[in-house]
Amino acid sequence: MTKKIAIIGGGIVGSTAAYFLSQLDSGNDFEVTMFDDGNGQATKAAAGIISPWLSKRRNNKWYNLARDGATLLRQISKQSKMPESIYDQCGTIITREDSEKLKELYQLAEERRDETDTIGEIKELTADEVMRFVPIIDNSYPGVFVSGGARLNGDKYASHLTKIAKKKNLTIIKQAVSINEDGNVKLDGQVLEFDNIILATGAWTKDILKELPLDVDVRPQKGQLIELSTTQIFGAKVDMPVVMPEGESDFIPLGNGRLIVGASHENDKGFDLSADADIIDELLNSAHSISNQINAENLIRVKIGTRAYTSDFAPFFGCIPGYEKILVGSGLGSSGLTTGPLVGKILAEMIADKVDYDIDEYRKPIENYIKLVK
Repeated sequence: MTKKIAIIGGGIVGSTAAYFLSQLDSGNDFEVTMFDDGNGQATKAAAGIISPWLSKRRNNKWYNLARDGATLLRQISKQSKMPESIYDQCGTIITREDSEKLKELYQLAEERRDETDTIGEIKELTADEVMRFVPIIDNSYPGVFVSGGARLNGDKYASHLTKIAKKKNLTIIKQAVSINEDGNVKLDGQVLEFDNIILATGAWTKDILKELPLDVDVRPQKGQLIELSTTQIFGAKVDMPVVMPEGESDFIPLGNGRLIVGASHENDKGFDLSADADIIDELLNSAHSISNQINAENLIRVKIGTRAYTSDFAPFFGCIPGYEKILVGSGLGSSGLTTGPLVGKILAEMIADKVDYDIDEYRKPIENYIKLVK
């Protein structure tokens, strides 16, 4: 039997769901259509750090999702033959000024290595060792290095996986669609019926569900980052770990003479995609504070996207209450490149009836975020 599946949104969640729907052996054939106009998509602007193990967020379900998401990403990269320009296990460094906090960070890393070997090798570094690991930096605190950390190019990741899925069962329509009052897809006034719909629309989730009697807790968060050229300083072939410096913006060397710095977290800008000069200055100043040779002359471009976040900053996923054929994954926030792949895989497995594990270890009740209004 062939099941017709719609995926709305081609970012980190949608592309991963499409990939797994092209790989799963479920006894059903899937005919998958993805709708995505790409406007403001967070994944397209994202160049993220995959290193969740040293987070002190108190939401254990989020940590489970991020931890296993990092493991899944490594598996996907190998299975799909993903080049290092997309996924690169370059290691990550997190710095701390206070020696006691540094010791706590190292102990946390040791504890979490017992839960997953994806974290890799753990080292405590002096400030000088941090600067030797990342020669672009000339001002640093001591830090903790984990070899399992990685960087991910979100836009290229999505393109890579959808290209694979298109060879089997995926069609992509680069247009915006909506959900009508009956829970069906509407495109240019035409109603299209599917057996299941996956909403991977991020910050636009509330808007696309506006014709349904639902209370949706999703809002936009603007993220701006800058890309800098470092070729004239260090050449084009220096491969370095990514760095999360205490008190500064994240530092993501791309290994090709380019550096990403950011990103901002702006909760009051709605869906604005214009560059903000004050934010760009803040990011440049942050870069300059730990790398004195970097200044505005190194700026190549500004990348801007819109993340989705919820009232408690937790992601959610599952079937929408009252509309069981519609599945959703949203609210990923700034950790979307780490958590999104596992959310996409779970949604695909729910459709294929292939979930043989407890998905509630990764989520709070979906009713916390989407409620049916009676």
